[in-house]
Amino acid sequence: MPRPITATIHPAALRHNLERVRHAVPDAKLWAVVKANAYGHGIENVFEALRAADGFAMLDLAEAQQVRSLGWRGPILLLEGVFEPRDLEVCSRLGLWHAVHCDEQIDWLAAHKTQVGHRVFLKMNSGMNRLGFTPERYRSAYARLNALPQVDEISFMTHFSDADVDHGLDRQLAVFHATTQDLPGERSISNSAATLLRGDAAEVRCDWVRPGIVLYGSSPDFPRHDMAGWQLQPSMTLSSRIIGVQMLGAGDTVGYGSRFRAEGPLRMGVVACGYADGYPRHCDTGTPVLVDGVRTRTLGRVSMDMMAVDLTPVPQAGMGSEVTLWGRAAGGAVLPIDEVAAAAGTLGYELMCAVAPRVAKVVEGEGR
Repeated sequence: MPRPITATIHPAALRHNLERVRHAVPDAKLWAVVKANAYGHGIENVFEALRAADGFAMLDLAEAQQVRSLGWRGPILLLEGVFEPRDLEVCSRLGLWHAVHCDEQIDWLAAHKTQVGHRVFLKMNSGMNRLGFTPERYRSAYARLNALPQVDEISFMTHFSDADVDHGLDRQLAVFHATTQDLPGERSISNSAATLLRGDAAEVRCDWVRPGIVLYGSSPDFPRHDMAGWQLQPSMTLSSRIIGVQMLGAGDTVGYGSRFRAEGPLRMGVVACGYADGYPRHCDTGTPVLVDGVRTRTLGRVSMDMMAVDLTPVPQAGMGSEVTLWGRAAGGAVLPIDEVAAAAGTLGYELMCAVAPRVAKVVEGEGR
């Protein structure tokens, strides 16, 4: 049999989370962000569940091609735009909308020969200080684009650096609207956090929202709100099984570096999951885990292929018992990915994206 570790994708949860966002902003159009191979889920595994969105947004031309090949005929947006002039030919062929965030991209458009006008999203650097034109240069960039026959329609976008902190969002919001107030075109400014926290305000939700992590069942402002607080469901479950049991005595240690030392008798399970599977090596003793649906903790340092868990709360557990590293256990108990990420000092985003290729991905209802 194959090694007993699996990442299970839950289409029903994806549909639920999409509807949760739709309910928050009923009069806005909705990009389903599927960058990074749908946050590690696999675009092919999430497409059907998310096709009720108004469009798909990603970074790579290959991902855009994949979405088209799956049958999508609606809008597709390249969030970082094109990376070289010949990418514009692919945009024309596939009907892709694309961000414009620098002078070079405008130059490439000006030199591009096409019979099909491009839909572009002019990006403002309103304070994130990654990509985009500064407010002082934004309108001149708009004027250049607006003069190009290669450009059919211009929309406007920015990205919040502090969407989960009200004062940070307000500062960027004011800059964006002051700069674009009399320019015609659709606007897209809200990520997951802004959509859920402030989407009831028209000036925040605008015409398009761009939910990413929220679609996959992770809270965008954890621990201020957890998954249940936002009424989300986990879209991925990473699960394995116990492949060995050890009885520890007082003073016995576990794993490399002997990071855990038993204070007394303790029954321990060895799980087929390690950092080569994408589970963070720096998750130390106490990271939450479910065994047969019962909450317990990890022990010691995570190895390449194995990790240890405390079986004290689960005396009936043994060889073959189900271990839920995050997501939903067979009995219905849920371990939010955000709690595991917090123990690792990171975010749920990173855990999803880091699941290794050697871990089989299964879509719930389709079998292995």
